[in-house]
Amino acid sequence: MLGDLPISELRFAAIDFESAGATRGDTDQPVQIGIAHGRLLFDEPELWVSYIATDKPVLWSASQVHGITTEMLADAPSFVSLWPEIKKRLEGAVVVGHNPATERKFLRRFPGHGFGPWIDTLALGRMCVPGLADYSLSTLAEALGVVDELHSYLPHKQWHDALYDALASLLVLRFLVKELRLESHPLSVLGKAVLK
Repeated sequence: MLGDLPISELRFAAIDFESAGATRGDTDQPVQIGIAHGRLLFDEPELWVSYIATDKPVLWSASQVHGITTEMLADAPSFVSLWPEIKKRLEGAVVVGHNPATERKFLRRFPGHGFGPWIDTLALGRMCVPGLADYSLSTLAEALGVVDELHSYLPHKQWHDALYDALASLLVLRFLVKELRLESHPLSVLGKAVLK
């Protein structure tokens, strides 16, 4: 069972979605997915990103956040067709996200996938880095000094790109595990940051 192994022996997969945005009463849809995965302390993270086709236009307000337009999705694959790639990267890994409610919601499209346990880097940041003005992913990454490394992997990306945000979550987790010397501990040492 993953929860019983030391953190150093586990594989982690950080995931982020960007979405089309939704009006009141409407269902939101993913338009981009990014996954950064590997063993936390020993591997260079493997990076994967894809746009996702949607059957409704990207809202102007959502596009202002992530820069993705409906036109950019013209040749994008469907979410269902990406399932084999998503499964390959998440299966058998501890899944990481920054306040991952959206990620968990979108993955419910594939019932019974069994991914997890999950680590919420928002909850982890609040526990381990007290006193920040806010706990957005960008604020936390800057406070921990991982932004330069993030830029070295993805020099032409920025916040609210799904891969950039996924990798940021992974680097935040790695920094905290190393800094707090948690490598030989099981996941339970991360307390409320571990989600089922």
